[in-house]
Amino acid sequence: MRIAYVINSVEGGGAQSPVPAIARVLRDNGAEVAVFALSRRDGRGAIAMEAAGLDVRVCPASEKQQITALRWLHAELKAWKPDVVWTSLTRATLMGQIVGGWLGKPVVSWQHAAFLKPANRALLRWRRSASDLWIGDSESVTALTAERIAPDPDKLVCWPIFAMKADAPQATPWRPSETLRLGALGRLHPVKGYDVLLDALALLKTQGFTPPAPFEVLIAGDGAELERLEAQRAEAGLDTVRFTGFCQDPPSFLATLHLYLQPSRSEGLCVAAHEAMQAGLPVLASAVGELPYSIVPGETGFLAPPRDPAALAAALAEALSDPGRLAGMGLAARARTQERFGAEQFAARGAAIVQRLKRAAA
Repeated sequence: MRIAYVINSVEGGGAQSPVPAIARVLRDNGAEVAVFALSRRDGRGAIAMEAAGLDVRVCPASEKQQITALRWLHAELKAWKPDVVWTSLTRATLMGQIVGGWLGKPVVSWQHAAFLKPANRALLRWRRSASDLWIGDSESVTALTAERIAPDPDKLVCWPIFAMKADAPQATPWRPSETLRLGALGRLHPVKGYDVLLDALALLKTQGFTPPAPFEVLIAGDGAELERLEAQRAEAGLDTVRFTGFCQDPPSFLATLHLYLQPSRSEGLCVAAHEAMQAGLPVLASAVGELPYSIVPGETGFLAPPRDPAALAAALAEALSDPGRLAGMGLAARARTQERFGAEQFAARGAAIVQRLKRAAA
């Protein structure tokens, strides 16, 4: 069975990062997989895909050239002759549905986002019957897909996109003589809520909060928000905060931390937060997407409402007031992640979907 995996772009991070692991499960179950990206953006995602042995093809058109991208996808898939068109995110899903219909091939559509623009939500709901199978990338997104897109119940399944890696580098517990290292990992985009984090840290400063140990906050990632966030950091006098740029090696970065921060306005599964738990870190996060399913407050991390600097500041104060317990919480977070996202579960769910696709393709 040949699967054409259609994605929005080969940008680093986001829904593109799990593609190699997903493709490996598909290939382990007898499928041939090629990736078709509708745009390049920064191109960093292609590195891991090609390193995994995937054939990656990228449309040369700009993101605004929708008709050109659609024609490109049609020509590529017509020549490659897939048995199944597999899509991810709204733009790729809509174009994949159209081309899949032209070619008479079944379409499988991932849903990753907890937030959909109203127009995209309406389009996907209207086009729901054009996909033979919908996949939610987490329990939370699967529930949202059932509500907002409303496919037939027998055409909706859940396959969490995170698979636990037992050999991932582990964080070293904090020692009283050390500076506490708090970190975040992700593109500098409003959805990640780094401005809310800076507001929360500024509140702690104005309130005169003094933790028992010094701390620093490292935000790894790049993006269009850097200049604005740097200005906000400077205005608030947050000398303990540093923007460290794009991270080439996320597992090694996470292993240097004592507490992971995810102050997002919206998330789906949030791979980075689960990678942090995999590394044995407690996570302080907004209660969005899959994060409330994964984080047990006071046991594996801390939760705060999204877009609420005061609540986030209170959660930070709670975490920083007793740094000695962070290591134990991190071990509990790792155990919970293993229980929910073990590699065997990931492979088994993918294998069941492949068997279903073989029947659909036949």
